Amino acid sequence: MKWAKRVPAPVVDLALVVVAAVDVWLNLDDTPLGVALAVPGCVALVFRRRFPLVVFLLTLPIALTQDVALAPLIALFTLAERSRDRRLLALCAALLAVASSVPWLLESDGSRTMTLVVFVYNLATAAVPVLVGQLVQARRDLARRLEEIEEAKEHERVLHAQAVLARERAQLAREMHDVVSHQVSLIAVRAAALQVATKDPDAEDAARTIRSLSVTTLDELRTMVTLLRASGGRDTELSPQPTLADLRGLVASSGTHAELTGELPPTVGTPAQRAVYRTVQEALTNVRKHAPGATARVELWHDGPDVGVTVTNTAPTRPSLSLPGSRHGLVGLRERAEILGGTLESGPTAEGGYRVRLRLPLNAD
Repeated sequence: MKWAKRVPAPVVDLALVVVAAVDVWLNLDDTPLGVALAVPGCVALVFRRRFPLVVFLLTLPIALTQDVALAPLIALFTLAERSRDRRLLALCAALLAVASSVPWLLESDGSRTMTLVVFVYNLATAAVPVLVGQLVQARRDLARRLEEIEEAKEHERVLHAQAVLARERAQLAREMHDVVSHQVSLIAVRAAALQVATKDPDAEDAARTIRSLSVTTLDELRTMVTLLRASGGRDTELSPQPTLADLRGLVASSGTHAELTGELPPTVGTPAQRAVYRTVQEALTNVRKHAPGATARVELWHDGPDVGVTVTNTAPTRPSLSLPGSRHGLVGLRERAEILGGTLESGPTAEGGYRVRLRLPLNAD
């Protein structure tokens, strides 16, 4: 009960000492031997929590002087509540039953049948505090176990929240690189082209400013992506992403002379479609940044159990402008491919261009 938990332990122990003393006083003959046996046992109840077995042994002599004594029953209950040795508890219950049977044996005519009945009765009486004490112990263990389960669940909830946050941060990092970096890079390329082509000083100055701000933005974006990726995970995306249906529009608005050929089966999963889209997007962005004047070919292909895309560009026709790179583009693409059980290969071609080739299982999901 809740009110019992709020009562201080010393108060409870003192009350039990008083109850045991009153029980002895009401049932014990006023003899020096009886008092000498009862006083140590009653006083010992104060220490029942720290030394339950010793206290039980000190209260056991009280049972020799009266039929049913409260002091040894209280001590036996405390021992049963705190001990997990059931053999010891059974032995102590038997000792209490024997000690409680002694007064009757001293006053009876020695009938074996009645002696057995009295012993069984006393043994059943001694078993009650043992069973109650074990029940209290089991209830306490169950409460502790429930607390541990709640703590484990709370810890699991925290870990799940951290994992979700990590996935979201990784997703945000990929989106910042794949989408924002793509757009800002296009702005920088357009501004650089305008700076070179225009003859108007004001327009040239404006283009130079736009290009400078774009380059600065890409540098800051690269730092943010690095920080986000450092705490992110490698799980797949949490929000809808472009698919193959958006691929033709991407190629048309890439700012390069690019051609899209081939097609993929309609059974290609959505994650694979996203990976193809991001690969083409990153490859065309690199063409604009590092291969001015080059043409590109985007080829979708289906080879048995695998599908993929190959983006190949020719050699640049003019020197590339100094534009920063995030250094995470191909790394992120390779991670996407590995997650889906595929591969990503990239490298220069013999003609001076560059090739990016993504291969994914048809059933990648």
